[in-house]
Amino acid sequence: MKMVKLLLLLSFLFLFRIGFSQQKSFRIHTLVFYNFENLFDTINDPHTNDDEWTPDGTQRWTAQKYQQKLENLSRVLTEIGKPENSNTPTFIAGSEIENRGVLEDLVQHPKMALHDYGIIHFDSPDKRGIDVALLFQKKYFLPVSYANIPLYIYKKEVEDKEPDPLSEDLDQDEVVNTYDNRVFTRDQLLITGFLDGEEINIIVNHWPSRSGGEKKTSAFREAAGMLNRKIIDSLQKINPNAKVITLGDLNDGPFNNSIKKALNAKAKKQDVPEFGIYNPFEEMAKKGLGTIAFRDSWDIFDQIMVTQSLVKNDFSTYQYWKAGIFNKSYLIQNSGQYKGYPKRHSATEVGFSDHFPVYIYLIKEAK
Repeated sequence: MKMVKLLLLLSFLFLFRIGFSQQKSFRIHTLVFYNFENLFDTINDPHTNDDEWTPDGTQRWTAQKYQQKLENLSRVLTEIGKPENSNTPTFIAGSEIENRGVLEDLVQHPKMALHDYGIIHFDSPDKRGIDVALLFQKKYFLPVSYANIPLYIYKKEVEDKEPDPLSEDLDQDEVVNTYDNRVFTRDQLLITGFLDGEEINIIVNHWPSRSGGEKKTSAFREAAGMLNRKIIDSLQKINPNAKVITLGDLNDGPFNNSIKKALNAKAKKQDVPEFGIYNPFEEMAKKGLGTIAFRDSWDIFDQIMVTQSLVKNDFSTYQYWKAGIFNKSYLIQNSGQYKGYPKRHSATEVGFSDHFPVYIYLIKEAK
């Protein structure tokens, strides 16, 4: 009997050693998108509509409040991705950024400075001058090209549509050119570079707002989705195996036409055709999760999508692993009219943002 027990024990130890030896290790990188919500300095820029975000403006935006905003953002950005990834995010895409100067202040914050982030930023033409940008850890990612690609949309495209009485002006960032009715909004930022020597393409977005009503302005965001698809098609024409990640505040949820029709994004990996796009945030939306709340209704405006080349089962190169919404308790308003909402700036408190950040992991088998 003792001999049988001994043999069983030895067999178990043998199998355990085999199983342990077969465990694989992976390199992992976190990629984040965060709407920074009014990351403005305190200086009045005569070329943009930033008056409210100055010491004399309606927000009474002081140097002390600005520094607190940087502290808040730095805390969030250095915590996203843990514990799965002990490192801070390799990529941080952001929106509602006034200028390059505020990004330089952000990456030089003590929590961020340790990680040596580079900055890719262009000025966009909306009336407040808010932009999109990409921060990246220089030791992992080498950008080789980047461009801001303008979105051409015109007011006449929505004049015939009925206004949506249930939708209010969530943000009013666009400005109309009275000469030809062009609506100026944020450009789409395209970056191509090498992540640990492997080519990756990233498109950072902040699509046109719902100012004037969701239905009335849906054509603007559908145009943004079509421009996004055109950029991806161009990259895939050059390289059929191009790995493309498109992310941002889209001002639409996963089920809106800008994403389901213009981008033809799919909710399930197995449904993604060759050259197609996978949107992991659609399944989250079905579960009632959200990144932004309006009238006690949640939606996921902040999304990260990847091309089919990033959802294969071959982890000899970087592939998508999983996605998430970073909604820790300290990011949530715990009292008042907006209890349960993302903790944004108020008259009495410097908040974080009216959006929760989102993230994905990219992994590759370590050799």
